Amino acid sequence: MSPTAVHTLWTTAAEPVDKINAPDIEYGQLAPVLIVVGAAVVGLLLEAFLPRKSRYYAQVALATVALVAAFAAVVGLAEGGYGTSKVNIAAMGAIAIDGPTLFLQGTILLVSLVAVFTFAERRLDPETHGGAVDPFVAQAAAVPGSDAEKAAVRAGFTTTEVYPLALFAVAGLLVFPAANDLLTLFIALEVFSLPLYLLCALARRKRLMSQEAAVKYFLLGAFSSAFLLFGIALLYGYAGSVSYARIADVVDGSIATIDPALADTMGNDALLLIGSALILMGLLFKVGAVPFHMWTPDVYQGAPTPITGFMAAATKVAAFGALLRLMYVVLPGLKWDWRPLLWGVAILTMLAGAIIAITQTDIKRLLAYSSIAHAGFIMAGVVAVSPDGVSSVLFYLGAYSFVTLGAFAVVTLVRDAGGEATHLSQWAGLGRRSPLVAAVFALFLLAFAGIPLTSGFSGKFAVFKAAAESGAGALVVVGVISSAIAAFFYIRVIVLMFFSEPKPDGPTVAVPSGLTVGAIGVGVAVTVVLGVAPQYFLDLAGQAGVFVR
Repeated sequence: MSPTAVHTLWTTAAEPVDKINAPDIEYGQLAPVLIVVGAAVVGLLLEAFLPRKSRYYAQVALATVALVAAFAAVVGLAEGGYGTSKVNIAAMGAIAIDGPTLFLQGTILLVSLVAVFTFAERRLDPETHGGAVDPFVAQAAAVPGSDAEKAAVRAGFTTTEVYPLALFAVAGLLVFPAANDLLTLFIALEVFSLPLYLLCALARRKRLMSQEAAVKYFLLGAFSSAFLLFGIALLYGYAGSVSYARIADVVDGSIATIDPALADTMGNDALLLIGSALILMGLLFKVGAVPFHMWTPDVYQGAPTPITGFMAAATKVAAFGALLRLMYVVLPGLKWDWRPLLWGVAILTMLAGAIIAITQTDIKRLLAYSSIAHAGFIMAGVVAVSPDGVSSVLFYLGAYSFVTLGAFAVVTLVRDAGGEATHLSQWAGLGRRSPLVAAVFALFLLAFAGIPLTSGFSGKFAVFKAAAESGAGALVVVGVISSAIAAFFYIRVIVLMFFSEPKPDGPTVAVPSGLTVGAIGVGVAVTVVLGVAPQYFLDLAGQAGVFVR
């Protein structure tokens, strides 16, 4: 071997470098997220080491305790002033701890706690092979209708992995509206999306429809994630940073130093506009806004109903929180560019959701299009670009999420031999067969319609008032027209339940355990209290309506 060849195998020692400083993490301020992530990891260990018969009770108890503890941590932070006087950017600039973060995290945790009660329900289906049956498939890996699935059912297996999966999803949902840089936003999106794709495929009945829903959600969700990531890359090229504050400074023109490596692209408005539009597209997909709503009815119909309720409530809260932070913290300097765009999206979403819902014959698809219309109503508050706009959106999200959970919990009770009876014709005469269940569902439908003395009226009034005061009067007119259209199909269902003759071979109403009764009871209580006496909660949302930058 020649000396020159030997020479290439070694090099001189590098100069000694200063010690790398450890990151400074505010664990106390991140406690709600850390508690949920810790419980999710413990849940996985329980799946690995506990005998199968003990897992259900251990997982339900762990999920419940974790969500209560995380909510207590949120309340503790709020009491400590972290939503008002001590707002802070934690975790090396990755997480914003401020009023909207704590309000949305508290809402997500309460919604998730109620959703876990519906997951744990085991009285609605008759016992199979001597064991209680929950809404989830006996063995997720078994092919539908195969011998392996039949053997799993006979053995009394249950898919208790849903609880740690749900906790991982909750952890992502908690970080999503609190993210203070674009990479944290993307990671949070994936952390809550991936478990939801799996949870959608775990229905015990109608497994093929459930798996189809999961595949559609996964494929369309992957597209939306790709758009979001491409938008992040373009905004990084524009601003030289993924930090919200830095991007906002470049947009405002108040940045002093320019990174030489990015000198050619920084300040390029084409990158800013295209990147912002792509990120907005990714968030509007999660919100279920038109024209990114195509996944919503299929996924809501095919997923296990408790999962549908959880997704419809919690995902909307987190996605609108992230949308608010993006618009109000990162892109206020682009207000004149994105407001007309969101105007158009809001109008399309309200009208399409309300009009298409009229044609639906399945109760879960009807509620899906209803949720699309509500996304449009909430967007009216986002368009307001004012403190009242933020607080009205926060209030609406809190009110809407519990009504949605309660409505889907009621849907799980109406059953026939094939499981849940979701075709509207099967709900005919339900008011005569089970007056209490029909009355509760009617209350939720009236709240969706925005009838006075329900939480839906208070929420709609708040967002429409904020929009009107910000000069979006035309948007409010469209919103009121859409509400009137939507009221038609809500009241049609009420008329069907109370003024139609029940069919002799119609479905029955299952008697649930205290878990589902509790979930429905919480929905009823929130619907009535926020409708009759909303002022305290409006004030709470108002105090929580200031973002930190």
